[in-house]
Amino acid sequence: MKLFLISDAYAQAAAGAAPGGLEGMMSSFGVMILIFAVFWFLLIRPQQKRQKEHKKMIESLKVGDEVITAGGICGKVTAADESYINLQIAEVDEKPVTITFQRIAIQAVLPKGTVKF
Repeated sequence: MKLFLISDAYAQAAAGAAPGGLEGMMSSFGVMILIFAVFWFLLIRPQQKRQKEHKKMIESLKVGDEVITAGGICGKVTAADESYINLQIAEVDEKPVTITFQRIAIQAVLPKGTVKF
């Protein structure tokens, strides 16, 4: 006694409608181009704009700017060099408390007067 769980499948093509060929290849290629264009305009291009704006903001940081880091720490820039900045985050007994961050960790520049010690 034989038990067949999978039956044989036979492909049948409708008369006059060939699924392959040059037309099928061109239409699938066109769909791939359309999908790439949608991804470009909705995802890639806006991300590149945000990266350019962030890079410009980081390069323009100077002493006295009030900023917020990616970790949520607010402070005032007290020193800056090519790669690092020092942020004053508090005052203890009239002495400033400073932390050193990489420039890339700065998320945004805050309006003057936002940070109070």
